[in-house]
Amino acid sequence: MAEVQTLPDYPRGLDFQQVWAALMEDRERLKETERILRENAEQFAQQQKETDRIVKENAKQQKKTDKQLGKLGNRFGDVIEYMVAPNLQEKFYKLGFNFHKANFPSKVRDYDNKIFFEVDIMLENGDKAMLVEVKSKPTTEDVQEHIERLKKMRKYADLHADNRTFLGAVAGVVMTDNVRDYVLKQGFFVIEPSGETFTIIPPNDDPKEW
Repeated sequence: MAEVQTLPDYPRGLDFQQVWAALMEDRERLKETERILRENAEQFAQQQKETDRIVKENAKQQKKTDKQLGKLGNRFGDVIEYMVAPNLQEKFYKLGFNFHKANFPSKVRDYDNKIFFEVDIMLENGDKAMLVEVKSKPTTEDVQEHIERLKKMRKYADLHADNRTFLGAVAGVVMTDNVRDYVLKQGFFVIEPSGETFTIIPPNDDPKEW
């Protein structure tokens, strides 16, 4: 007697054709998923390639910008040397300060006492010295740093028998009202462009001395 071949049991209510259709649908879903994954991988590779290109371009642009800033810094130094510093002595003379010397920049490197700082412009005489910090656009942080610079100057002077009085000024090409007010409240002079020259604004009260 021949053996009767039976079909496998399927979930109740489904015949062979329905199960087959379901398997084919799952297969198509799998193929679609694989396609999407491939596309995502290709897009990621393209995005990564574009990211690498942008990074390289930014690095190239940054190098160009740094070079331009370096040139600008040199020009800014020329402005200080040839336009600001020489005229400062005359401007401060009209305010009652007779500074005989103008040094720019002025550096202190005291390795024995670990005191290091640099002053953009230092105006001097036998009794006083004016330390001038020059910035294109000063900030309150720049003012705080200048206060610390004056403290270092005082410490260095005391260690070297320099009994002069030290004062401070902040020069800015562009200075906001808030920063200007802050500079003046710290007892510093404000130096700003005015037409073809510049003006000096004394602090609100007596200049602070170190």
